[in-house]
Amino acid sequence: MRIVEVIGRVTLSRAHPSLLGARFPIVRPMPLAALRDGAPDRGEELVAYDRLGVDVGGLVGLSEGGEAANPFGKTLTPVDAYCACLIDRISF
Repeated sequence: MRIVEVIGRVTLSRAHPSLLGARFPIVRPMPLAALRDGAPDRGEELVAYDRLGVDVGGLVGLSEGGEAANPFGKTLTPVDAYCACLIDRISF
């Protein structure tokens, strides 16, 4: 799981039936230096699947790859990145 910052949102006019009702935030990975010291270096942006209601500027725990499909059980869902948790606070 990686910590990412929500920087935007994707709007779909059509979606796969298994994705209806979800939101798709644009997120950017936050390396340790960015979290601890506010360093400007960030990772490459990606689009994630969200049912938690994340907001722009919020921090999220992101699951990727095979782990991202686990919340759906045996239902085949075309998801490669999943917002797994909302992060309120980080302490070092």
